[in-house]
Amino acid sequence: MPAYYADEALLPPGWARKVRIEVDARGEISAVASDSSPEGALRLAGPVLPGMANLHSHAFQRAMAGLAEVRAADADDFWTWRELMYRFVLRLSPEQAQAVALHLYVEMLRHGYTAVAEFHYVHNDPDGNPYASRAEMSLRHLAAAREAGIAITLLPSLYAWSNFGGQALQPRQRRFATDPAAVLEILEAVRKAAAGDRDVRLGVAPHSLRAVDTAILDELVAGLMAIDPAAPIHIHAAEQTKEVADCIAWSGKRPVEWLLSRMPVNERWCVVHATHMTKEETVALAKSGAVVGLCPSTEANLGDGIFALQDYRAAGGRYGIGGDCHVSRNPAEELRLLETVQRLVSRRRNLVVRAGSPAVGTTLWLEAAAGGGQALGRNMGAIEAGMRADLVVLEDAHPDLAARTADAIANALVFSGGENFVRDVMVGGKWVVKEGRHAQQDVAAHRYRRVLGELASAEGDFPE
Repeated sequence: MPAYYADEALLPPGWARKVRIEVDARGEISAVASDSSPEGALRLAGPVLPGMANLHSHAFQRAMAGLAEVRAADADDFWTWRELMYRFVLRLSPEQAQAVALHLYVEMLRHGYTAVAEFHYVHNDPDGNPYASRAEMSLRHLAAAREAGIAITLLPSLYAWSNFGGQALQPRQRRFATDPAAVLEILEAVRKAAAGDRDVRLGVAPHSLRAVDTAILDELVAGLMAIDPAAPIHIHAAEQTKEVADCIAWSGKRPVEWLLSRMPVNERWCVVHATHMTKEETVALAKSGAVVGLCPSTEANLGDGIFALQDYRAAGGRYGIGGDCHVSRNPAEELRLLETVQRLVSRRRNLVVRAGSPAVGTTLWLEAAAGGGQALGRNMGAIEAGMRADLVVLEDAHPDLAARTADAIANALVFSGGENFVRDVMVGGKWVVKEGRHAQQDVAAHRYRRVLGELASAEGDFPE
């Protein structure tokens, strides 16, 4: 069994010194010991943290980053941004989607993400017709993840309606149209394509309560249960105040309130955003065991609002972080923003800490890594026996890490604002980033630049 030695490593209880990590042939950690000898082990080049899960990705939106920052209305908000996204996605081919995803996944790895949940809802061709293979677009993301070497949880999305009450999809939503049978067909095709691949996990993503109805949501969950009772289920909820108001008009309940009263929400569920909840909903969601998927850079970019993290954590809630529209691909940036907006609301500092550690950076990384692993349905997010060997080795020579040890390492990573902290990255026992470089990064960047040129020339500059 390979063995690795780190002068310092972030273990579940906190930072430890002289840590030996043994990895088995399946790519899982078989043993971890501190105060060990480096004899017979490969010495790692810097401090080591558990790999981070990116629990919410719409990969194609990476190609939109920076393109929607021109005011399109007197009052720009999430809903005007969504109209631009609809226009953008109509141009995207399967080949282009794969190239964008590959570049994105390489970027994620180079910053310390080792797994991604791809919440994928672009299923049909630009005319709204299913591809010859229902799973065409999902398989493109699988191929991109395999080429990049990132673990992936594929979540084909159920998207049947344009709003609460079963309102028909609008023409610009035609690429998203699915029913439960189609989603389950996609799952089966991907399952066959990924047979035996330990880096691939499957689940489903009912897009939102406005995009499904009670009957088809029940059908989807029942179908998934028959395939894999432990498979993850992700859903957008309570991201926008308009969504909350529309849900109340439809059902008499708020989105999270409705989910908790009507669906078997438990540890396999991930409720994405959950921005606008009452205190009662916040506590109830925390008690359910579900993970909240927080996407701080996207929620800020779209003007969504601020999640009540302090109340949620006080109730025992679990959370992870996601890149969503990918205006950031760096977990440290997401964690910094997550804490920073809480400070703005409360007008206090150093809020996200845990018993036994007053260090915010350490707490954020450990909690988000553990919650993200749960949301992806993976044994990841901690350096301990039985977990996947997903390791992030920091650059010991980085100026911002000079003379830093233990909690000061994680605090510098999250709060110094520095770049190029990550030196090496292991995914499931395999090194995919070495000395700050990914073997495919130049190829991926070249393909990505070509796609941006193709998309820009398809119908003129974007946005119009």
